[in-house]
Amino acid sequence: MMADASARPLPPHAPARRVPIHRRLYAQVVAAIVVGALVGHLFPDFGTTLKPLGDGFIALVKMIIAPVIFLTVATGIAGMKDMSSVGSVAGKAFVYFLFFSTLALILGLIVANVVQPGAGLGIDPATLDADAVSSYTQTAEEQTLSGFLLAIIPTTLFSAVTSGSILQVLLVAILSGIAIAATRPKSDLVLDVLASFSEVIFKLVHMLMKLAPIGAFGAIAFTIGEFGIGSLANLAALIATFYLTSLLFVFVVLGIVARLAGFSIFALVKYLREELLLVLGTSSSEAALPTLMEKMEIAGCRKTVVGLVVPTGYSFNLDGTNIYMTLAALFIAQAVGIDLSLGEQLALVLVAMFSSKGAAGVTGAGFVILAATLSVVPSVPVAGMALILGIDRFMSECRALTNFIGNAVATIVVARWEKALDTDRLAAAMAGAPLALPSEDIERHERSGPHSEAVTEQLEERA
Repeated sequence: MMADASARPLPPHAPARRVPIHRRLYAQVVAAIVVGALVGHLFPDFGTTLKPLGDGFIALVKMIIAPVIFLTVATGIAGMKDMSSVGSVAGKAFVYFLFFSTLALILGLIVANVVQPGAGLGIDPATLDADAVSSYTQTAEEQTLSGFLLAIIPTTLFSAVTSGSILQVLLVAILSGIAIAATRPKSDLVLDVLASFSEVIFKLVHMLMKLAPIGAFGAIAFTIGEFGIGSLANLAALIATFYLTSLLFVFVVLGIVARLAGFSIFALVKYLREELLLVLGTSSSEAALPTLMEKMEIAGCRKTVVGLVVPTGYSFNLDGTNIYMTLAALFIAQAVGIDLSLGEQLALVLVAMFSSKGAAGVTGAGFVILAATLSVVPSVPVAGMALILGIDRFMSECRALTNFIGNAVATIVVARWEKALDTDRLAAAMAGAPLALPSEDIERHERSGPHSEAVTEQLEERA
């Protein structure tokens, strides 16, 4: 059953030739992660020198994130007939983000109170090294709501693409898409140029993804070489609690949401396995943002929904980070022997709801948010963050994975709410046989009109 007339399913294409396992990207990334971990453990000094491989790959991907977001959003909105749907998608997305982000905070709070991973450590606050986390606390103090909102506005129309700020790019893309739509058919040439440029950019994405195993290898080798597997043992209770809580959120909470939306969370994880392995290897969900947007379109989500939900989700739908915040905050309190009242814990949740949005795009955002959250409870020393500084890198993978899956689920759910989900394409993708994206030329003709007889016949065949 098709939910949207502008996103008709294509007939199944001929099955592709089976690709050997060693040529599949996810297999190459798995092998790179394993080899990288061994190198970091056996040759730690050498492993730490491989950090530029991971950093370089992430930098390459970040280089094309702005063009991907701009082109996807601008061309999607420009081809829409009803501009009011843009506000509708944004409104539904933010309702979803607010609800599930808050739920993630509360879940972390409940688990921390039940499991109490920091109880019994008996850490003396006077022995904590406040200098180790001073840069994070300073950044947290500089974050304000007005500053965050003003930072969304770029200096110039073109500086948004070079600034590296996802929200700035999103703002310019939305305004550009609306302007193009309002001036058509005079701006049809601009739309065609942007659509053609989009094909070039996504081809570049596919080219860069071939370097993913190298990036994952370098990032894992550095992590294990720098911090050592042994550093996990000292705070194993916190790490295990965080990973289990995140699994609970993904496969139970989001699993129920996925089931209600008509798909399986396990099928979605399998569908996104290459991207998830890339996130695991690099500890960065941004490394897989371009391919996530493409795969969500292939799974039947309308281009405009993908363009609005995915980038904003990277800033506002941080489920894994939210679980980490309340869990880590209570761990620190328990470790130094401070018993927080229910009112103080609720204050932590309320502050975290806002600080998690204000630190979007800030380097070390997880720690910055935690510093801002702890500042609301003076009895808990912010210097206690030094307790988890050494293992934060090992928990960042789980944060990124949870955030990534949460945004994928949000995109499909909002698309269904907006009646912008092609359920046939979604079913094919979840079954492991995704259909190819429609021809860009036909898409452009479909958005415009009147159609020539030949194009009309093609559109009717697709219907």
